[in-house]
Amino acid sequence: MTNSPLIKLQQITKKYSLGEAEVQALRGITMEIYSGEFVAIMGASGSGKSTMMNILGCLDVPSSGTFSLDGIQIAALNRNELASIRNKRIGFVFQSFNLLSRTTALENVELPLLYNHSVKPQQAREMAMNALNSVGLEKRSMHFSSQLSGGQQQRVAIARAIVNNPSVIFADEPTGNLDSRMSIEIMAIFQQLNSQGITVILVTHEQDIAQFTKRIITFRDGRIISDEPVTKQRNAAAERDSFTEGNR
Repeated sequence: MTNSPLIKLQQITKKYSLGEAEVQALRGITMEIYSGEFVAIMGASGSGKSTMMNILGCLDVPSSGTFSLDGIQIAALNRNELASIRNKRIGFVFQSFNLLSRTTALENVELPLLYNHSVKPQQAREMAMNALNSVGLEKRSMHFSSQLSGGQQQRVAIARAIVNNPSVIFADEPTGNLDSRMSIEIMAIFQQLNSQGITVILVTHEQDIAQFTKRIITFRDGRIISDEPVTKQRNAAAERDSFTEGNR
């Protein structure tokens, strides 16, 4: 990891107005995440973890505080600049896969490259195939989404997230629609990508899934209540227990 944080938050707040009422979703969040980390953000419903993910992913802006991503001050950017940051520096993986049903796996992975004008069509095809190969789906490249299992669809979504060589991948409940065995396979892919130096930030409410990461940040009532590393022993135990559960 480098000495400078990839992500740096200082006193981040987020307020929403619901009629005459004001909801404070985040209450002065300060944290740093370095390049090459594998971090889980946990918390119950209403804890602020989803709001935090939206801000980290440049899908929303804070009400106050400062946020830098890869040395860029995000609060100073306009809507188009934020969209460019999302496309070139961030990869997203969601619970519901978000694939286009009438396009092939390869075309789904190529989609982010359509907005990267520095990439030529032939180069985009090669980059997409390489991304599918990295998640073990090169032989399914011409299959439509409807012809793929849930686990395979999530692999396509991961390939799409990494095709632009982003600075960080945000995964929002990526195993929420999968059974235990498929969840283990997906988490193994994230671990492999992280071992290659890719920064991964995972939002989950499942403790056993969080144990596959290297650091767990827990939210409650818009605040961070704990920030702890995952020990190798705990990580290995999570893999063993999840494998056992998946084979019952």
